[in-house]
Amino acid sequence: MEREERPWGRYEVLEEGDTYKVKRIEVDPGKRLSLQSHKKRNEYWVVVKGPAGIVLDNEEFLLEEGKMVYIPIGAKHRLFNTNDYTIKVIEIQYGTYFGEDDIIRYEDDYKRA
Repeated sequence: MEREERPWGRYEVLEEGDTYKVKRIEVDPGKRLSLQSHKKRNEYWVVVKGPAGIVLDNEEFLLEEGKMVYIPIGAKHRLFNTNDYTIKVIEIQYGTYFGEDDIIRYEDDYKRA
């Protein structure tokens, strides 16, 4: 399985097929992913250890363990952690393309393009 370290934590690809990819995302305390969108995939986030902070378009909220949020194609979104422990989210991507170059970043704490 593919595992990647990131400035905000890490992710591991659990399974993938032609039209989907499943990841476990771990966000370290006080960290957040970039505010981003995608042109070729939508996503579901299921919180398995949280709560997880979510930004979805113009709304910001906490999502409790066992809850899920749908992120449609083109929606600006971000995952963040306000806890003093690492949170875990299962991300299910559906679409036609899953490459990192489908990430459009609007804000990024780590100065990535």
